[in-house]
Amino acid sequence: MNKVKNSPVIRPSKPRILGVLGPGLITGASDDDPSGIATYSQAGAQFGFGLTWTMLFSYPLMAVVQEISARIGRTTGRGIAGNMRKYYPNWLLQSVVLLLLVANTINIGADLGAMGDALKLIVGGPPLAYSVAFGAISVILQIFLKYTRYVSVLKWLTLSLFAYFATVLVVSVPWADVAKGVLIPKFTADANFWTSVVAILGTTISPYLFFWQASQEVEDEKAKPERQPLKDAPEQTENAVKRIRLDTYVGMAFSNIVALAIMITAGATLHAHGVTDIQSTSQAAEALKPVGGNFAFAIFAVGVIGTGLLAIPVLAGSAGYALGEARKWPVGLDRRPLEAKAFYATIAAATVVGVGLNFTPINPIKALYWSAVVNGVVAVPVMAVMMAMTARPDIMGKATVPLGLRVVGWVATVVMAAAAVVMIGQLIRG
Repeated sequence: MNKVKNSPVIRPSKPRILGVLGPGLITGASDDDPSGIATYSQAGAQFGFGLTWTMLFSYPLMAVVQEISARIGRTTGRGIAGNMRKYYPNWLLQSVVLLLLVANTINIGADLGAMGDALKLIVGGPPLAYSVAFGAISVILQIFLKYTRYVSVLKWLTLSLFAYFATVLVVSVPWADVAKGVLIPKFTADANFWTSVVAILGTTISPYLFFWQASQEVEDEKAKPERQPLKDAPEQTENAVKRIRLDTYVGMAFSNIVALAIMITAGATLHAHGVTDIQSTSQAAEALKPVGGNFAFAIFAVGVIGTGLLAIPVLAGSAGYALGEARKWPVGLDRRPLEAKAFYATIAAATVVGVGLNFTPINPIKALYWSAVVNGVVAVPVMAVMMAMTARPDIMGKATVPLGLRVVGWVATVVMAAAAVVMIGQLIRG
């Protein structure tokens, strides 16, 4: 009797894309937080499809800056603040971290308020209680959930952004007009037009995204023992850069397409029916109901909650990483609570203060405006420092960033500097 050799059973592996997408996908998705949704809704309501071209303009700038952020973390084994602490003046580091903490905390408060209002629109009840509950859920998950599981939760939450694709599909959209708006930029001398352009740029290119993605590359490096900082293991550079680029460009594309979907929805419904002043996500959802129907209203509101649950941990986490690295604390979501008490305390404190802002008479719209101003101011020196880091062999070793990428990064820095000047000018004018 002939013996039949047992041939190895080849099991299908999961698609590689699922393992590759991580920090970039989560970072891009978290950029479409409730405050961002309000910005995009207002742009669509006020100008129809007239500002949809900004998504094509911002995408390459955003993608390159985030790729550079990720490469800094993966190459050095430190986040942005950790590298600033080691190589740059302390006054610069402390100023940036302080402004980042202020902006992130305000943003957390506005997002939690929007989430509470969205749930009230769906089921009724007390929005402030909902805001407290959402804040508590976010803190508990960050502190007590194992890092690998926590990242999985965040990846699943990115699916909430598909709500805005569903909304586009259920409203009547003049796609020929949309194509013109996206592909043929039109400019006006209207101050509100340029304020909206600046607000969109400030929403898509934000400092907390730089800090988060760089630090998440460090976290992923620690979670996978075979990975080492590229400065110490240059042979890993090629594969690492390919993964980072795919992850980042897909994540930022996802972010910008979602933003475009929100602007199209607002333009096709609100602007088309004369509703041109939207100052919050709840106003956008309520205004959408009579012109887009109950389904569009409900999907839009549910999307606000999902994106908020994704964005709050990123905002609070980036604050924790920045302050912790600046103060030389043990940092990392892979650490147990008692191993990084100050880091987790920062995350909790930022969220608690954000919740508290909803119990004060502070106008959330004005708070978001100030947050945008602070973000615009902080982004410029942080981006300039990042661009300088990428060319320094003492920081990046043999994995310095190519000249072409640095040029685009500097262009993004100049654009953000111009945006900051316009924002400050608008503020002075009152």
